[in-house]
Amino acid sequence: MGKLLLFTPGPVNVADSVRAAVAHDDICHREVDFEQLLRSIEGRLLRLWEIRDHQNYQAVVITGSGSAANEAMLSSVVGDQNILIVSNGEFGERLHALSKIHNRNTFLLQFPWGESLDLEVIDAYLQDHPIDVIALAHHETSSGMLNPLAAIGALAEANGSVLLVDCVSSAGAEAIDMERDNIAFCSSSSSKAIGSYPGLSFVVGKAAEFEKLGSLPVKSGYLNLYKFYEFATGRSQTPNTPAVALFFALDQALANILSETVVGRRAKILRTATTLRKGMTKLGLTFLLDPDDMSSVLTTVYLPPDVDIDLLRHELRERSMIIYEGKGPLKGRVFQVGSIGELSETDVRRFLRVLRDILSGFRVVEPIEPTVVLGLLPETRALSVVPIFDGGQGLATNKGFDESVVANV
Repeated sequence: MGKLLLFTPGPVNVADSVRAAVAHDDICHREVDFEQLLRSIEGRLLRLWEIRDHQNYQAVVITGSGSAANEAMLSSVVGDQNILIVSNGEFGERLHALSKIHNRNTFLLQFPWGESLDLEVIDAYLQDHPIDVIALAHHETSSGMLNPLAAIGALAEANGSVLLVDCVSSAGAEAIDMERDNIAFCSSSSSKAIGSYPGLSFVVGKAAEFEKLGSLPVKSGYLNLYKFYEFATGRSQTPNTPAVALFFALDQALANILSETVVGRRAKILRTATTLRKGMTKLGLTFLLDPDDMSSVLTTVYLPPDVDIDLLRHELRERSMIIYEGKGPLKGRVFQVGSIGELSETDVRRFLRVLRDILSGFRVVEPIEPTVVLGLLPETRALSVVPIFDGGQGLATNKGFDESVVANV
């Protein structure tokens, strides 16, 4: 198949410089070499977050996926207080599940997947309930929804609540203003818009909020956020053995962004997303969300009624392209196309051409007799979706796709 092009929200295709950095000469993690590397990453993370007052903020790096950073926040910050999880998708639900493990006073305000948060409902809930901590996902990857940090931050400030934000998939792709929006702690990971390999995550937070954690009960050994803060500020170290090679890769990925400029990287991701959306619109495809609610990270696309998602993914993979399918209540209804990572304009144009050819190769046939066809169960009697291809050129036009439009992609 050749090199896979990952049109996913992560992991992503990495730059050659990041691939080279992971093969750096071996060092000992308890020597000055690693301490210098960690300090470099911490400083670059604050610059990525566009923190203006570096003296009052700290970044800590955890060997573990983005979920590790989220669990570190949720197990370390709440204590015996009341925490409200605001959710409108899978990753908000994950925050709720993690918080319930560590915090008995966990409450959930749940909105439907793919729908905007109702700020009036949230405000009313905060006025009627004593909530000390609020947590939510910035970018809800399950739908592509970008939740409003400024508005939630204002509600948290008015309520006197500590705000925790899962920025795992948004950092590097979307603007995050911790200082303006009253955010105490943000989490993220290396393998999304930042463009490095999976396996590292980090928490950026106010130093004063980190200091408060020392008086709270310890609920996790490995993911004790205060311990990471102590080691980072006191020794330029991590509490446990770090994945050193991944630290070199992350440092290089951050250097790449800063060289390009943070604003420039965000603009590049948005251009990629815009090109993909315009191209898919020309193919007659429609999207789950209104444009104003979409992140730059990915696009959630309605699956045409006569297209099978497994076959679509298979045909794309045969051409070395990977997309996501929908999850939860969106499973079987949508597919997702990412716009982060090392995707060139040529890669994007090629993807749109290939998608055009695959979609034009689907046709609807008459009801079939009970048999095993294309994975259908023997007892199934239904409309079957059959792809017909000839060297990648569609022989039959799928109902709903206008060949004259498709040809212009």
